[in-house]
Amino acid sequence: MKPNSATQPATNPSNAPPMNLETIAVHAGRSIDPATGAIAQPLYLSTTFEREPDGSYPHGYLYTRIENPNRARLEECLAALEGGVEAAAFASGSAATLSVFQALAPGDHVIAPLDVYTGTPAILRTILEPWGLEVTFVDMTDVEAVARSLRPNTRLIWIETPSNPRLEITDIAKISALAHRNGGICVCDNTWATPILQQPFRHGADLVVHSTTKYLGGHSDVLGGAVIAHKPSNLFQKIRAIQKIGGGVPSPFDCWLIHRGIQTLPCRMRVHSDTALQLAQWLSQQPQVEAVYYPGLPGHPGGAIATHQMQSFGGMLSIQIHGGRDAAFAVAAHVNLFKRATSLGGVESLIEHRASIEGPTSGTPENLLRLSIGLEHIADLTADLDQAFSA
Repeated sequence: MKPNSATQPATNPSNAPPMNLETIAVHAGRSIDPATGAIAQPLYLSTTFEREPDGSYPHGYLYTRIENPNRARLEECLAALEGGVEAAAFASGSAATLSVFQALAPGDHVIAPLDVYTGTPAILRTILEPWGLEVTFVDMTDVEAVARSLRPNTRLIWIETPSNPRLEITDIAKISALAHRNGGICVCDNTWATPILQQPFRHGADLVVHSTTKYLGGHSDVLGGAVIAHKPSNLFQKIRAIQKIGGGVPSPFDCWLIHRGIQTLPCRMRVHSDTALQLAQWLSQQPQVEAVYYPGLPGHPGGAIATHQMQSFGGMLSIQIHGGRDAAFAVAAHVNLFKRATSLGGVESLIEHRASIEGPTSGTPENLLRLSIGLEHIADLTADLDQAFSA
């Protein structure tokens, strides 16, 4: 892993130097509780807050759907981590994604990737296209194809890098430049990389989206999402209005859990990434494996771009198994340490047959298995897969 020299603004005095991401993760959005002196942040479960006799709200809180102290602190932390000015936390990554597209207008055009989390095209095709949004899906690694897809009414280009499930790499700077020249914006789903490994705002992105369920929460026990803005904009204010009026917000406890999880994010991402690279290298030597998708491997089509815009290559990888669907299912059926489950970013390693998760319209190869690499020792993970290959 390259040394992470990136610094971002944080909640420190204006005359203090910028903090490194490891420090931001521990301290952003946190302060000593003035009532008790507690170091750990209190949990504010109240749904409503008292008004003064004159009708004012001296503490700034009215009703938890509109704002809550735990959500405000999480949002402050998320904005600081990504180097943005403001964040809006949602009840799930899908709710965060939906809010971005809902902030557009019927008749607007969106360009989205072909290789992408299956929930994103489901939102676009099921909810937004009938509402009047125009959508084009393209190979986001082909900059010329993206350029050819631009229309006068293109308002937003959505990118996901690394992509789900084939770990394709999109050049954030080039796609952002295309969006801006056309008068639109670029939105980057940064869930797989996290701000520890990739800072999309440094490469021109305007909004960053996260499923905070994944690496930010980090323990497979909380659901959440977020949208972070690089700069103030009318579009983000619409997203904020959708958050507050629509009410798709996380509970105070969900916010508290995600905020707590972020404190260990930098050290967890180092282990996820280091172990995933070692496992990808080992898998590429196994005769049962037809292909390994991981941007840290030599020969990966997006490897050079990933090296430029990422600190390291993350904890996700996919493999194709010789023998088709049945052989892939057989490998997944015989693991012991890996858990057969759908999600990613937790401390435990997961394996799943992606096409069966995505359903009948999936374009994912039937022999592809997606692996989320946890915090276990590499020798134990290779031993588990080795016996599964031999079963």
